[in-house]
Amino acid sequence: MARAVPETHDEILTAAGRRFAVTGYKGTSLQDIAREVGCSKATVLYHFANKEALLCELMAPAISMLEELDTRLAEVSGADAQHLATEGFVDLAVRFRRQIALLRGEFPDLLQQPAFAHIQQISERLVAAFAGFTDRPAARIAALVVLAGIAETCGEFLDIPDDELRPALLAVARRALEPTI
Repeated sequence: MARAVPETHDEILTAAGRRFAVTGYKGTSLQDIAREVGCSKATVLYHFANKEALLCELMAPAISMLEELDTRLAEVSGADAQHLATEGFVDLAVRFRRQIALLRGEFPDLLQQPAFAHIQQISERLVAAFAGFTDRPAARIAALVVLAGIAETCGEFLDIPDDELRPALLAVARRALEPTI
């Protein structure tokens, strides 16, 4: 049942996050979001130009932190890069695990959208940093497995407290990456 008072920007954003997490980005329509909030699709479109705009705003803080990490990684190399990449990405993944959870399984498709196109290049540089900027196949394979594993784990274990999840992820990442440099 629609409410008489127009919904706020934040209510719509929160509902979109819940819907994307349950049925995925592609599986969620603006009408689904409006229904969850109890407003019309026109109200949603008043606050957000389209579904991509909703997703962009939901992901903006995480993307900003990822871009900051990318900038910091450009200044280091080798083991220093690997350490910074590991610490920085684990911190990002733990902090934004709800956002990561809503993207599970849809990340490749989302990278095709113009607003997220630059994330592919950042991801490639992050894998290179996890590998210590070496071309050795074993290092690159370990880096990709660790990076993907961190993201998947954070999306899966939403109920584990940050102070337990972070050290567990760092320990696993360090063990997996240690012999690769």
